[in-house]
Amino acid sequence: MEFSATGAIAPPDEDLLFHDDPFLKPHQDDIQRRYACFEHKKTKICSSEESLLKFSKGYNYFGYHKTEDGGLVWREWAPNATSLYLRGDFNQWEKEQYPFKSIGYGKWELYLPATVHIPHKSIVKLLIRTREGQLLDRISPWSKYVKKPNESTNLSYDSVFWMPSTEEMYIFKHQRPSKPSRLRIYESHVGIASPEPKVSTYSYFTQVMLPMIKDLGYNCIQLMAIMEHVYYASFGYQVTNFFAASSRYGTPEELKELVDTAHSMGIIVLLDVVHSHASKNVLDGLNQFDGSDSCYFHSGARGSHSLWDSRLFDYSSWEVLRFLLSNLTWWIEEYGFDGFRFDGVTSMLYHHHGIGFGFSGDYKEYFGSNTDTESVVYFMLANHLLHSTYPFVITIAEDVSGMPTLCRPVCEGGLGFDYRLAMAIPDMWIKLLKEQRDEDWDMEAIAYTLSNRRYKEPCICYAESHDQALVGDKTIAFWLMDKEMYDFMSVTTPLTPIIDRGLALHKMIRLLTHGLGGEGYLNFIGNEYGHPEWLDFPRAGNNESYHYARRQVNLVSDDLLRYKFLYRFDKAMNELEERFSWLECPPGFISRKDSHDKVMVFDRAGVVFIFNFHPSKSFVDYKVGVNSCGKYKIVLDSDAEWFGGHSRLDHSVEYLVDNWAYAGRAASITVYIPCRMALVLAKVE
Repeated sequence: MEFSATGAIAPPDEDLLFHDDPFLKPHQDDIQRRYACFEHKKTKICSSEESLLKFSKGYNYFGYHKTEDGGLVWREWAPNATSLYLRGDFNQWEKEQYPFKSIGYGKWELYLPATVHIPHKSIVKLLIRTREGQLLDRISPWSKYVKKPNESTNLSYDSVFWMPSTEEMYIFKHQRPSKPSRLRIYESHVGIASPEPKVSTYSYFTQVMLPMIKDLGYNCIQLMAIMEHVYYASFGYQVTNFFAASSRYGTPEELKELVDTAHSMGIIVLLDVVHSHASKNVLDGLNQFDGSDSCYFHSGARGSHSLWDSRLFDYSSWEVLRFLLSNLTWWIEEYGFDGFRFDGVTSMLYHHHGIGFGFSGDYKEYFGSNTDTESVVYFMLANHLLHSTYPFVITIAEDVSGMPTLCRPVCEGGLGFDYRLAMAIPDMWIKLLKEQRDEDWDMEAIAYTLSNRRYKEPCICYAESHDQALVGDKTIAFWLMDKEMYDFMSVTTPLTPIIDRGLALHKMIRLLTHGLGGEGYLNFIGNEYGHPEWLDFPRAGNNESYHYARRQVNLVSDDLLRYKFLYRFDKAMNELEERFSWLECPPGFISRKDSHDKVMVFDRAGVVFIFNFHPSKSFVDYKVGVNSCGKYKIVLDSDAEWFGGHSRLDHSVEYLVDNWAYAGRAASITVYIPCRMALVLAKVE
């Protein structure tokens, strides 16, 4: 096996790792062993391919490319093929007119002179003869554009020869924004962005959504479901074509314009990348590309995910590593993306893929035979490549296991991610809303979940993401108000107790998560204004309906509806973070977590956050710890009329500091905190 290096190599900065987390010391051998595997693989690649960067530019070699003489060269890797041919509508689908020649190591090459013209947007396919004698139609794994032949049919997707003229190519006009020191992420899906029951487009997102995202104060967009996926209802997680931008939203050039326009607004764009598995589709995917059970995947049981019904990559394979690493640089170089959110990281890290395994936090669960070293080394290679080549790149890991070192630099023996998703937080909120009365909420347990993260391993916090929006679950707004959202969200109707509670808790939950939960914040499209419905893509089970595969942003602009209040609060929350930068500051100091009063108080970045979750009890002259002298004023009030609240606080009041220490802080103030509201105080300049 490639990654079975028996020697151990101490990472150059491993002392920092063990200093910050002494519990890792007993696992030093494991950490050194996997680092040795990483160094062994990196050294081998560099000695054979000149550099890791050149190795990761496989798209410059494989697939089709113009030659200096005006011809075309096309290369593929198909180790189980005995012959390979190119055909398409350019040659009336003649089978064996243009044969590839074998160039060794399972690679094939075809040269077409300039006299053989393949028009832009032609349909092309590869014809592969396998060792078993089968003739198979296949799509190139390096295809840049793949499209359904007819929307009214269930035929497999076709590979489109994408080579636009200079006039048709999109030319980037704007520089990348500087790498943000803190992330406010707007998690987005292009197809559902429109309120119309249809698949939306890159152009619509550029023209309508980007200005709204900018207005809301987000500095980062995370685009989901961009890599081509034949099954729309897979939410982009059953990828068929890794180098093709999904054609259902428009053309590659229109996606480039979207990214470039975001950059012009100072917004960076991350791609939701799926390297944890691939669709089992054969005719239009990677599966059985050369007729074998393996090729890009492990053969047999190890090559299939039992729950996802998908194929699992062989991360020890030279050409698979080239393919996946090249996929990362491709989206940066070709489309201008600024980084990646890696999906399904837990499934990759462990041989059991997390199936039927409950992580208790015991460090023994993260090391030893349970861990898939090949996948770990792939992440180390990917993060080393990305961060050493592109200083602006940001990588985020979706890992539910809590693996230590996931977000420590590779030079320390870590996997090298910048952030991990704080996945326990949304689970906590949904569990509270489903199972407990407001009167039973445990402030200490809530504070623990929001603050429980590994030292120096930054987290992206969120109250809810796309996972909570899907059918089978509910968004926070739906859990709070689904009984009355369709009848009482108009300002012309009475403010019922359900809607009043829903608006209040929606704001409070999001602010508490934003302020205390991590070093970055994420919101899923539509949740910022309490979108009234779940998310369900067209499928056989709903008669292929698009009714729930959309986000009704038009609700915000209707002045008669209460959705505008939640939108305004989300914007104000982001603007306040921009002003005080708490996401790049050390974790908040929690000075009060009182389950009897349902009050939580913490300070971070010099501002004081005060929450009263009590459903009916308000407090006059409530003592709150602060850490510096002077005067404080309200800078955010969830109960303000502008946010649909009851306007119970006087914003002209200045809170004077009592210099006696209190609640672990150097001083204190007394405040009025009405029930079910949050306020943020800052020192008067």
